[in-house]
Amino acid sequence: MIQFACVGLDHRHVYGMTEGLLAVGAKCAGYYTRDEAEPLEGFTRRFPEVPRFASPELLYQHEDIQLIVCAGIPAERAEICIQAMRHGKDVMVDKPGVITQEQLRAVMQVREETGARYSIDFSEHFEVPATLKAKELIEQGTIGKVVQTVGLGPHRHNAHLRRPWFYEKTQYGGILIDIASHQIDQFLWLTGSKNAEIVASSVGNYANPTLPEFEDYGEIVLRSPTANGVIRVDWYTPDALPTWGDGRLFIQGTEGFLELRKYIDILGHEGQDHLMLVNHDRYERIDCSDVPITYFEKFLNDIKDRTEFTMTHEHCFTVCRLALEAQEKAVQLG
Repeated sequence: MIQFACVGLDHRHVYGMTEGLLAVGAKCAGYYTRDEAEPLEGFTRRFPEVPRFASPELLYQHEDIQLIVCAGIPAERAEICIQAMRHGKDVMVDKPGVITQEQLRAVMQVREETGARYSIDFSEHFEVPATLKAKELIEQGTIGKVVQTVGLGPHRHNAHLRRPWFYEKTQYGGILIDIASHQIDQFLWLTGSKNAEIVASSVGNYANPTLPEFEDYGEIVLRSPTANGVIRVDWYTPDALPTWGDGRLFIQGTEGFLELRKYIDILGHEGQDHLMLVNHDRYERIDCSDVPITYFEKFLNDIKDRTEFTMTHEHCFTVCRLALEAQEKAVQLG
C-alpha cells in the first residue's frame, strides 16, 4: 500500500486529490498546513482520521510515506515539491505547479536528479469523464483529424472565501498560469501535439478595480504544427448558475466535431459531463456516466513501476512553460 501525505491545504482541490488516492487503495498518513487555511475545516470534516503534523519536514522524513500531495499557495508549491523530491518522495501537485520560469527550471532539475515521479493534477482533464470520452472518440477516428480546440474556463469568484494571497500576483502568478494551464494541457493532449507556440495572449481586470493585482479575464491563441487553439478564462460566473463554472470545450475535426459541457447544460439536461458528437453519420448526445476516472490508479502504478504512463514529464513541463510564456507576453487590458 502506498502512503501519502498532504503538504499545503490552501486550495479545495486537495479534497478531490485525497479522495481519489484513497479510493484506489492509498493511505493518507498525515497532513501539514501552516495556518488555518479556509479549506482546512472541509478537509478535517472529510478525513477526520488523518493526523496533523507540526512541520512538513516530519512528513518529508517519514520513511513510510512515498508520495507528497500539494495544494498550497501557488507561489510555494515549487519549493514544497522540491523538498519532497530531495527527500526521496514522489509528488502530485495541484495546478499551477510553478508560477515563474525560475521555479520551472528548479523543479525540472531536481526531478531529473532524483528520478522522482512528478505529476500536476490537471483535474479538467484527469477528473472529467466527458473529457476522457472525447479523447477515446478522437483516437477512434470519429471526427477525423483534430484541427482546433476552443476551451472556455469561467470560474466563480467567491470573494468572501478568498485569502489575501489570492489577489497578490507574486503569490498566484496570474490568471493564465493559474487557470489556463488546464486548457493548454487539453489542447496538447487532444490534438496530439508535443509542443505549441503562443501566438497571442491578453489579461484584464474589468470587474474588480479595487484589486489592482487581480486578473479576472484572460485569453490565449496558440498553435502547433498540426492544430490551433483558442482559450478564454475568467472569474465572472454569476451567482444564479448552480455550479462554479460553465466549462466548455469545442473540438473541431476534419470529419466532425465534439462539444463538451463539462459541469452543466444550461437550461437543458440535468447533471454534468454532457458530450455531443456530430459527424457524417452520427448526431447524438453521449452518456459519459460510466467512463472511469483512472488518473489516480495510473499514477500509483507509475510510482510502483517507475514509469510515466499517466502523463509524461515532458508533457507536464511543456504545459507549464507555455502557461508561463502566455502570461509573460500577455497584453494588459481593462
